[in-house]
Amino acid sequence: MFVGLLQFELHIPHSTSLKDKRRVVRSVRDRLHREHLVAVAETEALNRQRTAVLGLALVSNSASHIATTLDAIERKLDRLPEARLASVSRDIIRGDAPPVGRSIEPDEDLWDERDRRETDPTSREDAA
Repeated sequence: MFVGLLQFELHIPHSTSLKDKRRVVRSVRDRLHREHLVAVAETEALNRQRTAVLGLALVSNSASHIATTLDAIERKLDRLPEARLASVSRDIIRGDAPPVGRSIEPDEDLWDERDRRETDPTSREDAA
């Protein structure tokens, strides 16, 4: 498994309010998610009206797929009409080891009875 991370800063020169900035950020975030199936979130500079810092993550079984996708995203960000790409940092992390902790045997349930009761809203008893 590979995880691609991209952090980028956008300068939004025509933004006159946080509402203007959020419109641009929402548009960029939604477009990247829709076109590249990546997770995107604004991570810093939340109250600065002309600067947005976003983080992006992509999981794949191929490092070359991640690198190609991140390259395409960077090119797309560099051509945004409503914002200017100020900086970019990227990383690809390889995750070879299975998660630490107990493993689940093929015939073992993922949830035990206590977990089911805690997450099932119909199993809660009224405190009346």
